[in-house]
Amino acid sequence: MKAIDLAAKLATFTELWQPRVVGAFNGHDILVAKVQGEFVWHRHEETDDLFLVLAGRITIRLRDGDISVGPGELFVVPRGVEHCPVAVEEAHLLLLERRGTPNTGDPATAAPRREI
Repeated sequence: MKAIDLAAKLATFTELWQPRVVGAFNGHDILVAKVQGEFVWHRHEETDDLFLVLAGRITIRLRDGDISVGPGELFVVPRGVEHCPVAVEEAHLLLLERRGTPNTGDPATAAPRREI
């Protein structure tokens, strides 16, 4: 067992909106992601969606208003709530998701599961 260096893991890739699995926790994946620009509007019918900002700032667009999330802050989108993450400049995130959760809410359009 050893600690996971999130900055070192983030330094291993450049692709945006392509989360990487860095660990596991009670049937959930622990992921890091680099994001910039606008993602797709989507929802997760079966699970909540947790975003923890490590660096930069993101906006979680919701149909009834936007939530701004900065470094050291997190936001949980409740299951079934449509949302669209946006980052004007590159931001780095830590995500916790039930293993197998498609990042777009749809397995046909989701990023592949990648471990680093």
